[in-house]
Amino acid sequence: MPVFLNTQDPDFDAAFTELLSAKREDSPDVDDVVAGIIADVRARGDAAVIELTAKFDRLELTPDTLRFSEAEIEALIAEVSDAERAALELAAERIRAYHAKQMPQDMLWREETGAELGWRWTPVSAAGLYVPGGLASYPSSVLMNAIPAKVAGVERLAIVVPTPDGQANPLVLLAAKLAGVDEIYRIGGAQAVAALAYGTESIPAVDKITGPGNAFVAAAKRRVFGKVGIDMIAGPSEILVIADEQANPEWIALDLLSQAEHDESAQSILITDSPAMADAVTAAVEKQLETLERRAIAGPSWRDFGAVVVVDDLDQAAALSNRVAPEHLELCVADPDALSAKITHAGAIFLGGWTPEAIGDYIGGPNHVLPTARSARFSSGLSVMDFVKRTTLAKMTPEALQAIGPAAETLAISESLEAHGLSVRARLDALNK
Repeated sequence: MPVFLNTQDPDFDAAFTELLSAKREDSPDVDDVVAGIIADVRARGDAAVIELTAKFDRLELTPDTLRFSEAEIEALIAEVSDAERAALELAAERIRAYHAKQMPQDMLWREETGAELGWRWTPVSAAGLYVPGGLASYPSSVLMNAIPAKVAGVERLAIVVPTPDGQANPLVLLAAKLAGVDEIYRIGGAQAVAALAYGTESIPAVDKITGPGNAFVAAAKRRVFGKVGIDMIAGPSEILVIADEQANPEWIALDLLSQAEHDESAQSILITDSPAMADAVTAAVEKQLETLERRAIAGPSWRDFGAVVVVDDLDQAAALSNRVAPEHLELCVADPDALSAKITHAGAIFLGGWTPEAIGDYIGGPNHVLPTARSARFSSGLSVMDFVKRTTLAKMTPEALQAIGPAAETLAISESLEAHGLSVRARLDALNK
């Protein structure tokens, strides 16, 4: 059974703190294995990638077959049904339109001293996207990672997707085509991350790697960070629903299960100011679990990590939600906009009972790659900002240097950096001749 808490209980704060600190992810110690794989790929390139792919994915490749050919892509895409194609095209259109509005603007202005200051934004040159493989891989994640990169102006975008036993998901390849992906490689695991980060004879290196993966992929991303940029290290999925007495308990139960069915380590939390709603949602969840296709996954998630919290009022609910900093937050209340204004920590907020989190996973427009494990306290979901970088601009005129140069010289001397100060003084002296 999930945890049941009530803010009226004398031990509530301790119990809620325990809920926040509960370890949900089984993190096997794979770092030594991953370190060896990365070193092998760096030393032997294609040969190491091909051997590891044969070992883990039971797929024999050559340097010429690491990458999907255009003919292979088109043949697989032809298997996609018209309904699925239309749905992916609509999703791609909406995701592209949303992310286009995120593009930052260059700035340049002139100060009273005459100095010109500003910044400009430029995209990373090449990015790599990791896509979990096999027939169970998710085309929606391809759209969510690849489209922001292309909107940002990334010139070269490569995908790595394992194909165990040669099985590829046609929807993933169609999503890649719709997103504008340039290269698709049929490799996965830590070896694919290493290939993207350091390059091989057949796979040019990239500047940034994004996308989810298993413990080996996560460990590899941690290890290559610094050589390349990464998006985040994602943990198990999570949802928090705040509901008042007017909410629909059957809908909320399904929303909670929509995350529970992802992973046995996923977490679903209900916070409500209505004890009757807490009981109704709990009963609805148990009823749905009787027939849910993925009940073998959703059941343990709800049993081991689910929680139902009864609060005095919605202000208290918002305060507790901010302590959780959930990946997904649904506000199923009469005035979701007012309650949203009180939320400071959440990866994504879904406003009102007609906005299920699943809309955000597929078709809403905002990105579904979001911070987990309370990291929404200090980080954001994936966006075009992950694929651009800011370069600052400064231009001094002689008058500007005369105005502010002496202060720079003073600070350089105070830090015992003589050449710093002299580089300014030389120009000032030239002006004073």
